[in-house]
Amino acid sequence: MIKRLIYLFLVLFSLFSFAQNKTGTISGTITSIEDEPLELVSVSLTELNKSTLTDIKGNFNFSQVAPGNYTIKIQMIGLKEQQIPIEVKEDENTPVNYKLSKENIQALQEVRIIGNSSTVTRKESPYVAKLPIKYLENPQVYNTVPKELITQQMAVDLGSVSKNVPGAGIPMIANQGRVTFRSRGFETEPNARNGVAGAAFSFLDNANLERIEAIKGPSTTLFGTQVSSSYGGLYNRVTKKPYNGTGGEVSYTGGSWNFNRLAFDANTPINGDKTALLRLNGATTFEKSFQDNGFTNSLALAPSFSYQINDRLSLLLDVEFGIAKGTSVVRFNPYTKSNKIQSIEDINFPYKRTFLGDDITYSTQMMNIFGQLNYKISSSWTSQTIFSRARSTINGYITALNGKSDTTIQPSVIVGNTNFIATNLQQNFIGDFYLGKFRNRMVVGLDYYNNYNNFDRVTVNAPAVDFINTPSTYRVTRDMLDTLANTGTPRKEKSSDDTYAAYVSDVFDITDRLKVMASLRVDSFHYNGVYNILTGETAGGLSVSGLQAGPYTQTALSHKSGLIYEVVKDKVSLFGNYLNGFFNISGVDKNGNNFVPQKGNQLEFGAKADVFNHRLVGTISYYDIKVDNVLRTDPDDANFSIQDGSQYSKGVEIDVTANPVAGLNIIVGYAYNDSKFTKSDASVLNLRPAASGPQNMYNFWVSYAFTKGKFSGFGAGFGGNIGSMSYQTNTQTAKVIIPSYKMFDASIFYDRPKYRLGLKIDNITSEKAWSVRLTPQAPIRFLASIALKF
Repeated sequence: MIKRLIYLFLVLFSLFSFAQNKTGTISGTITSIEDEPLELVSVSLTELNKSTLTDIKGNFNFSQVAPGNYTIKIQMIGLKEQQIPIEVKEDENTPVNYKLSKENIQALQEVRIIGNSSTVTRKESPYVAKLPIKYLENPQVYNTVPKELITQQMAVDLGSVSKNVPGAGIPMIANQGRVTFRSRGFETEPNARNGVAGAAFSFLDNANLERIEAIKGPSTTLFGTQVSSSYGGLYNRVTKKPYNGTGGEVSYTGGSWNFNRLAFDANTPINGDKTALLRLNGATTFEKSFQDNGFTNSLALAPSFSYQINDRLSLLLDVEFGIAKGTSVVRFNPYTKSNKIQSIEDINFPYKRTFLGDDITYSTQMMNIFGQLNYKISSSWTSQTIFSRARSTINGYITALNGKSDTTIQPSVIVGNTNFIATNLQQNFIGDFYLGKFRNRMVVGLDYYNNYNNFDRVTVNAPAVDFINTPSTYRVTRDMLDTLANTGTPRKEKSSDDTYAAYVSDVFDITDRLKVMASLRVDSFHYNGVYNILTGETAGGLSVSGLQAGPYTQTALSHKSGLIYEVVKDKVSLFGNYLNGFFNISGVDKNGNNFVPQKGNQLEFGAKADVFNHRLVGTISYYDIKVDNVLRTDPDDANFSIQDGSQYSKGVEIDVTANPVAGLNIIVGYAYNDSKFTKSDASVLNLRPAASGPQNMYNFWVSYAFTKGKFSGFGAGFGGNIGSMSYQTNTQTAKVIIPSYKMFDASIFYDRPKYRLGLKIDNITSEKAWSVRLTPQAPIRFLASIALKF
């Protein structure tokens, strides 16, 4: 009996092995028109209902396919569906390679181009115009800082990343780690994430950052006021997405002032077909301040999941989660009533003192949830459905040092809880189609945004101190503030608003070189008022005059238009744009008339180039921005405001990125800005706004890495940022001047397939510099890092 069972087992095993051998394989590569591999292209085996995605090298494969005739189906957004008949033979591989017959810039970031040219010079983006158009076809200016440059520079925070953006200036760090930059004379925040709302009123870690896109000029038409934070533009954070492969890295960075950072990045497919992909990024960082007190301690986690549900439908889900505890950075507001013209250096405020104890801490928690569903309706149209939810919570102590005389300050501290919650729903239909012989690339969108704020806090003023002669042992402590809590000014309120918008944008090809962009947005803003928890009453936000207004509704139209002419096809283009932005304004004038939205219009023209196979890419432009409907104090009644103020901003920007030979990268930027109040209160009329930053700013970075031989992967970089003088206060009677600065950085790195070593020196000369809030910048800092790749 046992012999028969063994015999039967051997027969079945032989039959199974024989059957297994009667199969073949299918493999291939998908490439662009420029022979670059395309990642995450959907490839299906129709008859077997099997799908997969191309990997980072553009490769795909199907194994153990029974001999026979099949159809390979290739799906890409903006590409007509490709069906390729094949025959699979026993014990043979059937090659299926496909090369795009035309340029295909992806609208939804589903497919990534992995080329041989330097990725530092790559400027293509599906987010800037919400359309599949190339850098040279976009009449709007934008700058890109990719992860390769971020890694090379060991940029461990957003402020370090922004050094590569012309005109960004010294970042302003708010008390909760929130960062703000300059752009064309206006404060600009990184409120966009993957092209939609992703604001965070706390720190944002670099662990999940694929690149930063600095989009220049008023951009309300496509992004709305919630994302487009100023007339100078917006910063879009593009996050890391899952890829078809297994790998990642773990890194440690240590440095000056007890800087310790551990970061990781892990990616893996989670099903056999490799259509479901998971990626997890995270980091924890601890750092002491270079000043006598101060620290930050943070943890960030960012999981991301993508699923190609079928060859037409895909899903992307990701989360940004972060918690932090720390002390506020110095925010110094000098005394200006003595009507002096003085430099922050002349004031003699101690550069390395905070006057605050390490027990005066804040804690934050941030969570952004993002979901995107893409459906390919046809070869010409794609549906994009987006959900975004952003929440920031701040607890604890938020500080400022307010000048009470030329030599004394009074610490002012906000104690309590603050919550910011934002919900964004967006539906886009993106098309690439022809009307007769004319090509159109169009997006039609609907946008809903809800904003909710909750404040439960009190402002406490500590006793004034002499900041020059007070002993170095003096600190404002938590016990001191808690005993003053009953004397503080409370703020206990809730507020919310809703925005309903619709927009359309079209790029119309008059010829293959001449293109016109036209965009329009209608925006209905519903302000629900402020509910005062202490009184139980609902009123409105404060106007400039201090008078309250109740809930209100404002409707605004925003436009965007542009013209592109490619002087040299796919290499050099001339462009012009006319962009509009607006912000809703609450309140009424003394006659009871409601205020209307404030508006800004930009006229810009310039040239773009992308030549020598992407080895030289750059933009030069001149812009002119005028802001109208600005509130100013009514000259006839100081208790009210009138809405006839205006502000003017014009300038020139240059951005050049070059990769002349393999391994050599050169980045050069210049920004000139001339801003002034053209109609305003007499105290600032015809003066430069204090928040505009330096009039002239320069940035550069040069690096070289060996690409061959025994030194392959070894490289070094050097760069700097230079800014002219600027103002913290600028009125007819009082000025606080921020001196010009020259800050230089250098790095050495050794990047190998299995590991990476790096050494970075920031601010080599220990240049003294200040942000617009007069926060002292760190002197020379040393960082060293090691990363293990798998």
